[in-house]
Amino acid sequence: MRWLVGWSSAVARSSGAPGATGRTVLPVGGQLLWDDPDPLWAVGDWRVDEVRVVEADPVRSGGHGSAYGAPAYGDHAYADPDYRTASARSSARGVAARARLAVLGRCHATDEELRIGLFAARGGALRHLSMWPGSYTAVLQIGRRITVVGDLAGARPVFHTRWAGGTAYATAALPLADLIEAGLDVTYLAARLACPDSPEALGAGTPYQDVRRVPPGHALILRDGVPEIAGYEPRASLAVGETRSPADAEQALSGVREALVEAVRARLAQPRYVPEADEAPAPGVGADLSGGSASSTLALLAAGLPGMPGTPPGLGERAGQRLRAVTFNDLATSGESARDAELDRARAMAADPRLHHVVVPGGPETLPYADLLDSGPLTDEPGPALVSAERHRRRLAAGGADHLVGLGARHVLDAHPARLADLLLDRNRRHLLRPAAALAKAEGSAYRSAFVPLTVYRAARRLARTPYQQGVEQTAGQLLERRFDDFRATGLEASLAALTWCRPGPAAGWLTGEALAEVSIRLQDAAARPGSVGRPGERRARAALARAAADARVFEQAVEVRSQRLHAPFLDNQVVRACQALPETLRVRPGARAAVLRGVLAASGVRELPPGWGATTQSATVLAQRAGLRSFADELFGLFSAPLLADAGLVDAGVVRGALRAAAQGEPLPLDGLAELVGTEVWLRRLLARRGSCWTGTEAPRQRAVATGVPPRLPLRG
Repeated sequence: MRWLVGWSSAVARSSGAPGATGRTVLPVGGQLLWDDPDPLWAVGDWRVDEVRVVEADPVRSGGHGSAYGAPAYGDHAYADPDYRTASARSSARGVAARARLAVLGRCHATDEELRIGLFAARGGALRHLSMWPGSYTAVLQIGRRITVVGDLAGARPVFHTRWAGGTAYATAALPLADLIEAGLDVTYLAARLACPDSPEALGAGTPYQDVRRVPPGHALILRDGVPEIAGYEPRASLAVGETRSPADAEQALSGVREALVEAVRARLAQPRYVPEADEAPAPGVGADLSGGSASSTLALLAAGLPGMPGTPPGLGERAGQRLRAVTFNDLATSGESARDAELDRARAMAADPRLHHVVVPGGPETLPYADLLDSGPLTDEPGPALVSAERHRRRLAAGGADHLVGLGARHVLDAHPARLADLLLDRNRRHLLRPAAALAKAEGSAYRSAFVPLTVYRAARRLARTPYQQGVEQTAGQLLERRFDDFRATGLEASLAALTWCRPGPAAGWLTGEALAEVSIRLQDAAARPGSVGRPGERRARAALARAAADARVFEQAVEVRSQRLHAPFLDNQVVRACQALPETLRVRPGARAAVLRGVLAASGVRELPPGWGATTQSATVLAQRAGLRSFADELFGLFSAPLLADAGLVDAGVVRGALRAAAQGEPLPLDGLAELVGTEVWLRRLLARRGSCWTGTEAPRQRAVATGVPPRLPLRG
């Protein structure tokens, strides 16, 4: 896991850097980017070209392309291996900077563009620091003022906590929990299971007490240790929207294409990384290639861009290969027609000579829920990706050292069902007909198609006329009354159930009454707070994207392959902005995601796609989940024989075991909720079995976060 950490306080503290008079607190394995009084470190296996620091108006400088001796990004050369300690050397020589900017991650901007951004941000234009293609975190220092800019989706979050008379910040929550010796926030875990995509329930919390999260689209500003959260993205107007012309729609589609191409180019423009380990991924750039629309779009775009995306010259028979496209072949469910059709579509696209196709077979040992009891990587937070990590790690190990994945495409391109209410608020009633007709067709003979549009219209109108406070309070009451029948619904009923301001998550039905009562109190408190909330569809879509980005971050950590970087271009700032600019009338229609990506590929010169391209693969995912539940039922029952979730008062172990047994037998239970429960239990066990701490030094914490014992039970309310 890679992260950055720093702090700001009213009274300067020694950072323990070389040459300092005292050693206080140091991150284990940290490399100093700049020194006291407000130090900043990069921790973990960062590559040299992933960390850059530029200065404005240094007193003395060496005249290099970047402030600390690294060549300009556009040179595509490796920087000075000692760049991380160059700031300490500069401090010893008396070099001082009035303003400086650190950018960590994959940022497709030249050093000159970074300096321009530094000057713009110094004048107050923080949004400028989020406009470059790629995925990165920017830290700005102007005198004693520190600004940490998070991303729009939440895939690169920022956390902070009060510490030593000031504020410590990091891009991971666990190190901050270690720093303050935090315990588990069990109420937050309850909220995460009960309402995972509801900011009203989650707030700014984390699984660790007193460690806070900066919301997506916001920046953390520290002045003498005092934190302030400021949004840098303009909010949409609440006025009635104007109907966009076809020319506007074409311009928005062109914007999505340009943003995706630039996001892929940002990864191809980086130096080719050659892993040293024998069992490491292949050198160069790879991509997932399934029969779906998201991953295949990235693979085809990367293969079509100028340059050599694959293995660099000089590596024997592998030299000169084009993009390494990886397809996972699930042999455990290979008899199913949906999986076979997806593999056939992938093979048809891989016939392109610009792609080097690799098919990775997976047997029963790669089904979801395999090897849960074995020790695995401890992620920063829990997530459903923990139950299928081995499955995805097998595929990614065959990919490239830099590997493109399609995570986030569904949430940035597809319209949330609550967007139908936004159409009514914009007086676009006629655009409700196409999605309503699609629902009627999907339901078949179960419903009369003549009544379905009216049913959808009424549900959308009800949401458009429901005040935010009333909608949240209704969900709070639903939790107290344990009304969760709609989670067994499919098709039309599921879409109608999603037409709400706030909704319980799929795991809520298995939580205890005590846990649900705590979450209900959180919802009632949120409903009572004043403030502008925007439109229901916009708010629900933004919250769902934040949840998906958080899950993608857990996925990246859970499936980590040594010497490999995963890249999710759909979660980049510029791609998110471009997709948000698409007209609602274009997004709220059947097959919108596939249609948009088909247009992106056509504009990039890819016009021949196999039949069935863009079909959803959810049925294959459900089949794999049920097969995993059947195959590893004994292990799951053992996991929940004495679960930590029950010790914390969150679930009843017998109820969960019954649900696992029923799901394995094919009953229509919410499998996503089971994955959330199992993933949280696995995460808790790994957290409590953890050894060591993220910090060292004479004033380092005496124990790590959640050092021993069992998670505390939920507090009882009087």
